[in-house]
Formats: sequence, C-alpha cells, structure tokens
Amino acid sequence: MMNRENIPDDVKRFILVSIASVPHLEAILLLRKEKTRDWNSSQLAERLYVSEKTAGDLLSELHAAGILGKDEVSSPCYRYQPQSQDLVQMIDRLADIYARNLVEVTHLIHSKTSKNAQRFADAFIWRKDP
Repeated sequence: MMNRENIPDDVKRFILVSIASVPHLEAILLLRKEKTRDWNSSQLAERLYVSEKTAGDLLSELHAAGILGKDEVSSPCYRYQPQSQDLVQMIDRLADIYARNLVEVTHLIHSKTSKNAQRFADAFIWRKDP
C-alpha cells in the first residue's frame, strides 16, 4: 500500500497544480478510458453523478487546460486529446497511481482544498489592535 509520501513528486505536483477537485480527476480518467467517444455535458453529468452545469464547467475547464479537444459542430462535444505527449504520459501515470491508491490521491486533492479554505477562514479571524 502506497502512502502520500510515496506518490512521485512530479505526480504530486501535477495533482496539486492541475487537478482542482476529485470530479475533475474522475472526468479526465473517464474520458481517457473512452478515448474515441465524444462527450457533452449531459452525458458526463450522468456518468459522474453531477449536475449538467457542473459537467459543462468540468469539460470547459479541462479543454482550457489542454486535456480535451472540442468540436462545436452542433453542440459542444469534447474528446480526450491532451496537447502534448508529456501530458499524456503524466495522466497515464496518474491513472495508474489513482487506481492503486485512490484514498491517498483523494486526500492529496482534498488537502489542497482544505488549505485554501483555511486561508480564506484565517482572513476573517478577529485580531486585537496592538
């Protein structure tokens, strides 16, 4: 069993910098698994159990990040199409690590969210003037 300290540093950095939430990761991995399929927000929403708006936001954000290609023939459809071979390899490594260490990767993603929430909360701490 791998713990967070054993997730390679470059993968850990990618998670912390590039993966905003567990649904983002789940969307990436789902589209990666079904590489030849085009996806719209309603299809993704159904598979990830999120709202259609959330799914649309995920698809748009992953497209902007260079992970998905976009086709607007009738309505926006997205397909797994990372912009570089380095990105393909990183996502492949992340998929492998996530499959074997779901809890550790999830905790790493949530730790980033928790730190941001804590920073936000700290901004509102009442302090006495000196």
